[in-house]
Amino acid sequence: KTVILASLIAAASAFAPVQQGAKTTSLSAFEDALGAQDPLGFFDPLGLVEDGDEEKFDRLRYVEIKHGRICMLGVVGYLVTAAGVRLPGDIDYSGTSFASIASGWEGTTQVPVAGALQVFAFVGFLELAVMKDITGGEFPGDFRNDALDFGWDSFDEETKLQKRAVELNQGRAAMMGLLALMVHDKLGNVSDFFPSA
Repeated sequence: KTVILASLIAAASAFAPVQQGAKTTSLSAFEDALGAQDPLGFFDPLGLVEDGDEEKFDRLRYVEIKHGRICMLGVVGYLVTAAGVRLPGDIDYSGTSFASIASGWEGTTQVPVAGALQVFAFVGFLELAVMKDITGGEFPGDFRNDALDFGWDSFDEETKLQKRAVELNQGRAAMMGLLALMVHDKLGNVSDFFPSA
């Protein structure tokens, strides 16, 4: 009987909570970073910056800002073309007009190959030569490179931080919005979201 009782106690202790020492994490290094806002605070579900590496964090923030800017342009472009706004004239020498190109995914297959290659080359040029932090700006994603200002230097530090937070959040929303537009475009029900004329 004693052996059975001892084995039951041993089996039960396998499911008892174990006292653990205080666990430290380096995420506290980024808890007050720009973009760490209620209700989530600093959100890193994949643990990409668990090690507290500031250089890695800055690189990921740079990529987040860049993708956010691209998606903001993408959402505006999608909405403008879905509204029927097109450039005047033809897209190629064979007479294909801009107005005959559909919006959304369908339009990507209707653009002539030479036109798609030109867009690809232009984006590559922007990526490799223009949209670079050459002079080491104030923050990740600062592409002014001592050439453009548009009044940024006239803002106080609190206003600059607020405007950067707005851009970051708008970029996050645009990334989700563009993804939703692309998914619903492929599902065929994206027109349900736009007011009918």
